[in-house]
Amino acid sequence: MLTGMMALISNRGLFSPHPALITVQGAAVVFLIWARRTFGLRSFHLAANPTAGGLVTSGPYRYVRHPIYASALALTWAGIAGNWSAPNVFFGIMVIGGAFLRILCEEHLVRIRYPEYDAYAAKTKRLIPFLF
Repeated sequence: MLTGMMALISNRGLFSPHPALITVQGAAVVFLIWARRTFGLRSFHLAANPTAGGLVTSGPYRYVRHPIYASALALTWAGIAGNWSAPNVFFGIMVIGGAFLRILCEEHLVRIRYPEYDAYAAKTKRLIPFLF
């Protein structure tokens, strides 16, 4: 995921020059900050393992289970839409692949640590409210 985003930066494909897409990217950053503040400092670690402190279901986690990844994907694909090219699409696919691999690992580990996760997952979509 990080490799794809760094490749987009080096290819000048991560940040869009178009006003509507800049708005999408700004909203993604705001959503990410909201998610980080809701989750707290415990979200700053490289491993996919769940942290102590209970299952977070408030703030943006009320709407999607992975708001930080949703934000990263929105930011990435708005940038790609504004800087459309085959290499940028490839790098975007890398970001999607990395995000989904991490999501699957995290969900597996969180289910083990927090039995209530299944009920939460049944009523809360992964990345896009009401859709997916």
